[in-house]
Amino acid sequence: MLTKRIIPCLDIKNGRTVKGVNFVSLRDAGDPVALAEIYSKEGADELVFLDITATEERRKTLRDLVLKVAEKVNIPFTVGGGISSIDDVAMLLKSGADKVSINSSAVKNPNLINQLSAKFGSQCIVVAIDAKQINGIWKVHLVGGKVATELDLFVWAKEVEKRGAGEILFTSMDNDGTKNGFANKALAKLSKNLNIPIIASGGAGNIQHFVDTFKKGKSDAALAASVFHFKEITIKDLKQELKNNNIPVRL
Repeated sequence: MLTKRIIPCLDIKNGRTVKGVNFVSLRDAGDPVALAEIYSKEGADELVFLDITATEERRKTLRDLVLKVAEKVNIPFTVGGGISSIDDVAMLLKSGADKVSINSSAVKNPNLINQLSAKFGSQCIVVAIDAKQINGIWKVHLVGGKVATELDLFVWAKEVEKRGAGEILFTSMDNDGTKNGFANKALAKLSKNLNIPIIASGGAGNIQHFVDTFKKGKSDAALAASVFHFKEITIKDLKQELKNNNIPVRL
């Protein structure tokens, strides 16, 4: 059985790590390079680095920061934010990223997924999907959650898989930052419908929430931010408890 992955997420704004609730009310959470190095040493399986205002501000991801983070970590490292072309991805992979995450650009130009997968291999193309429930239907949102679309989460996820994405990073905007647990019903449905790994994001508040998303949500990986940044949960304790619950992890 494949081991389940624990992935700290570094949301970056103005060169600093930030964290909010439901995608707003951002507060400072520290230096991203220092945090990345700590998580790499503490046993994180991967890192995700999201330049959260790159799309909104119509600029490219912070390449210099990517270079600095890549120097400090020895685990797979995914970068997202403002990526919209083959050249963007080539630059980031050359700068030290192992994977890239695309979101708004994939919705606006779905063929970009096909192009990137063909050029670089599906293993390094992650499609991030931010969604929240509107009248009981999970609707995809863009530009850091600021722009609603009519796209249904599950329909879009299936198309993303068909176009060659290697993984889906699903963030529940309803759960984000609430510390009330992951959106496990939606995650379980995604896992059932798709054959590529699903990364759960949004809602981690305690160790039990991670246990639940692997058991009930059928997630392949769990991503979290504030519980790690503010030392509410250590990766070592989390992984030990997952192992105690017969969930396969890399210790």
